[in-house]
Amino acid sequence: MSDERQRCVLVVDDEPDVRSYLKNALEDAGFLVRTAAGGLEALEIVKQEAPDLISLDLVMPRHSGAKFYRELQKDRQLCKIPVLIVTGHARDELGRADFEEMTMSGPGIYLEKPVGPAAYVSAVRRLLGIETPERPEPEPEDLRGQLSRALSGADQDALRRALEALQKK
Repeated sequence: MSDERQRCVLVVDDEPDVRSYLKNALEDAGFLVRTAAGGLEALEIVKQEAPDLISLDLVMPRHSGAKFYRELQKDRQLCKIPVLIVTGHARDELGRADFEEMTMSGPGIYLEKPVGPAAYVSAVRRLLGIETPERPEPEPEDLRGQLSRALSGADQDALRRALEALQKK
């Protein structure tokens, strides 16, 4: 855990809500986080102090994630920084070309939005070579799915006990 606290992740996304969401997920997991609203701002930050990992949106105005990545690759030191692509445009007209380029010749590691905090933090940890806790907290959607599957096979008595337990809270 103490190792994670020393790791810095740069989150690059043009949407303030997404930046905040990803930043909070990483900070909750103990990472130091810097943010940038676009490729040009990210390039300035990286040149000042290189992060341990970059979380990169592809489709951004003015300086896309793909352009930022190409600039990063021109520098001997900066090109070694692991990059995690986090995009909502992997398969649409806005981002398909950049996505295909990035997964074929770029880092090739990506998550599609919307992404849950546990899956996001797990991908960051994997890229940084940090052990993932044995049993990460399930996402709320996973809990609903687990509960739904358990209820679908439960008998009436078990359902009654479950309902009573929930009503006691």
